[in-house]
Amino acid sequence: MVKWTKDALWAGVVLVGVYVLTVLQGPPLEFSGFVLIVLTCALLALRQRFPIWVAFGTMAGCGIYYPFAGSAGPLLAAFVIALYSVAATGRIVVAIGIALLAMVGIVLGEAASPARHLDDISMFMLVGWLVAVIALGAVSHGRRALVAEAEKRATSEERLRIARELHDVLAHNISLINVQASAALHRSGKETEALGAIKQASKDALRELRATLGVLRQVDEQAPTSPPGLGQLGDLVERTRATGLAVTVDGEPRALPADVDLAAYRIIQEALTNVTRHASARAVTVRIQYDDKDMLVLIDDDGRSGEVKPGNGIRGMTERARSVGGDLTVRGDATGTRVSARLPIGGER
Repeated sequence: MVKWTKDALWAGVVLVGVYVLTVLQGPPLEFSGFVLIVLTCALLALRQRFPIWVAFGTMAGCGIYYPFAGSAGPLLAAFVIALYSVAATGRIVVAIGIALLAMVGIVLGEAASPARHLDDISMFMLVGWLVAVIALGAVSHGRRALVAEAEKRATSEERLRIARELHDVLAHNISLINVQASAALHRSGKETEALGAIKQASKDALRELRATLGVLRQVDEQAPTSPPGLGQLGDLVERTRATGLAVTVDGEPRALPADVDLAAYRIIQEALTNVTRHASARAVTVRIQYDDKDMLVLIDDDGRSGEVKPGNGIRGMTERARSVGGDLTVRGDATGTRVSARLPIGGER
């Protein structure tokens, strides 16, 4: 509705301009000529809804108006605007066809008229105007297409980020719940300990899920919760140890850029999740090392090895590393599996 109103206002502006210029440049305008000007300019109110029909309509209006004024004069502006609208919708070939049809009509009209209204220079100028208008419309369409593609890409990247966050938040804790539930079923005397671990894991899952949803609900305010980082590594390790897996940490967290801190935490979290779910490992070692430019995160387990098949977890860890300018590899050998992530922490990223 707003777009239609805007087009109607522009049609009114063009009508006033064409009428004033017509009155100023020539003899008194007859009523029939005035009606043609009004009808032709009024079509511009529909130029975005029906651009091709409006282009043909304004071209016909100029052609009918021709005998009354001796020249289409300023009314040609209505056709030029309509032609631009056709090109701006991406119908470049159609716009060129309409322009050629208009030129054929003008040439035939000049040939049939006893008096010449357009000299060679005017004809060349008219052709140049039509070419320029179509080119401008094509550029406008291309620019809008680029903006739309950028918005679409940004939306896809945001959806991927949200999916990755939800996967990382839920997969780890739900895996721990599954392991502890299995332990409660198969280990006599361990029910209380396992149920306590299940309670804590489910509580942590809900807390992180609420934090993620809180960020998604915000509009212009600052994020209500801070994303996790290596400062919470101790809690993550304790929850994993509660499953019976021996976890050793070598290296201390330090102040890091927020995105790198989050990426390192999520990579370790996902690696530990994969160990508890798939590796049948008894022990895992997490090493955190630093130099002037990068930090290196190594997660080694002693579980079953073999060909490493990338799933959602490995893809998610790889995307985490790449999102901050780093890289990640996963290799399996006779002694277990190693996840190695290099994350830049200084200089250009």
